[in-house]
Amino acid sequence: MTWDATDQAELIDQPLLMIAGSAADTRYMTEQAFAKATGTQNKELVLIDGASHIETYWKPEYVQQISAKLTQFFGKNL
Repeated sequence: MTWDATDQAELIDQPLLMIAGSAADTRYMTEQAFAKATGTQNKELVLIDGASHIETYWKPEYVQQISAKLTQFFGKNL
């Protein structure tokens, strides 16, 4: 059985923020999902320079960048 999390991503019509590490093995999935989310023009893809997927959860320098971006994005869009 297969399942595609990006199936119908074009239906997203709310502000969208996607964050990925630039060195993440999963980066391509984020980029594909971002490209498929055509229902909103208010979207942003942020790449954390040098970070792998797992490092974005615990390395202070990456977590700080992500936290700052989340604060800015939600402050603007909520």
